[in-house]
Amino acid sequence: MKLTGKRIGFGVTGSHCTLEEIMPQVQTLVDAGAEVIPIISHTVATTDTYFGNAKDWLQQLRDITGHQIISTIVDAEPLGPKNPLDIMVIAPMTGGSTSKLANALTDSPVLMAAKATMRTHRPVVVAISTNDGLGLNLANIAKLMASKDIYFVPFGQDSPEKKPKSLVARMELIKETCEMALEGKQLQPVVVEKFKYMN
Repeated sequence: MKLTGKRIGFGVTGSHCTLEEIMPQVQTLVDAGAEVIPIISHTVATTDTYFGNAKDWLQQLRDITGHQIISTIVDAEPLGPKNPLDIMVIAPMTGGSTSKLANALTDSPVLMAAKATMRTHRPVVVAISTNDGLGLNLANIAKLMASKDIYFVPFGQDSPEKKPKSLVARMELIKETCEMALEGKQLQPVVVEKFKYMN
């Protein structure tokens, strides 16, 4: 399905090492003709790391999308029946956010936007980036995979020898995953090799 004219919420959570990889994917959705609404977690809004300063990441999101950023739970809530999205993306999706979404905890703007979107049975696409994907969080990933309206960007181990429990999505497949999700289909295969992160 084409993305032209689609209204896409793009939620960003605090896997800071992945943010540089995410920005071109936001641009890809805009270039495909979608209206992209940026939504961020508190961590992304306030944390400076050696991967970059928060204010610079936020400015990139504003520049790419042409929209102000949703950064509060109150502002994210209307993205349900009142002002719906066609699809919601969470990328990167941290282990913490994965756990919370799987257990119905809504303590950030990104999770509220996802919950609001699921209320209208529209698709939520998640692109995981977690050091605990094959650890305790594996149960949460499985729970989300079995949930209605949730679709996964294909993912794999990014560093099997050094970080054997770590899983990261192939962020370059976000657009294709969205296209399939809008048709009610999961992009396959879901479990892939994450070649460019192999050590």
